[in-house]
Parts: sequence; C-alpha cells; structure tokens
Amino acid sequence: MGPVIGYVPGVFDLFHIGHLTMLRHARQHCDVLVAGVVSDEVCLAGKGVQPTVPEAERAEIVEAIGIVDAVYVERSLDKAEAWAQVGFKRLFKGDDWRGTAKGDALERQMRGLGVELVYFPYTMHTSSTALRRKLGVPGERVS
Repeated sequence: MGPVIGYVPGVFDLFHIGHLTMLRHARQHCDVLVAGVVSDEVCLAGKGVQPTVPEAERAEIVEAIGIVDAVYVERSLDKAEAWAQVGFKRLFKGDDWRGTAKGDALERQMRGLGVELVYFPYTMHTSSTALRRKLGVPGERVS
C-alpha cells in the first residue's frame, strides 16, 4: 500500500500562525507531507494578488520550519497537475473552502483522482489578507 502522501497547498505569504497550524494539522494525517507553495504567477492569476514575499523565499521558509518533507512550487491553478507530479492521496484545505463553488469543484476533481479532501479550521483572526490590511500593503483576497 505504501505511505500516505499528504499535500497542503498555499501561498504561504507573510507566514503566520494560520499557516503553521494548517501544516501541523496536516502532518498528523499523513506519512509524508508535501507543501505546495503557489508560484507568484499562479497567485496573481488565481487571487489577483502579487505575494509580498517572493516564491523562492516562501518555499524556503516553509521547508525550513521542519514540518514538511518536501516543497513543490505550483505553476498551475489545476491541482490535478500537482497531483500528477506529487502523487498525493490526501489534500488538505482550510474549511473556508467547504461549500463554496471552488471547494465543490475541487472535491469532485480530487474524488475522480482517488484523493481524499480533508478540511481543517480556517484561522479567521490571522490571515495574510488581514496582515496586508494592517500593514497597508495593497491586495485583497479574491475567493
């Protein structure tokens, strides 16, 4: 059967406690954990926001904290492409995706690939969007 590979995608911009909590939760639910750090271009295309911290630095930060086994930089909005490269069996997302059009579409796509989608509580009080607002950095979250 082999190890359960988990995948937690995110921009991981302005790394904060919500990111750390998500990675810690994901770590408990798989044997191998891969973080999918969204590239600058994909973040701009998907969210309409240019990350504050460049992708190479975000990837290095996520890798350096010692929770994940590997980092994969996402170069596409399509999670099936990440799945083809990483081979994960569980995909972890914040529960702010649950019941949304994007979340429902992702659930269908992952189910078709034999991937379990696992939701964890979204950290409402701390987010990169909230931090950007406090710091006066342009860019709003587009869901």
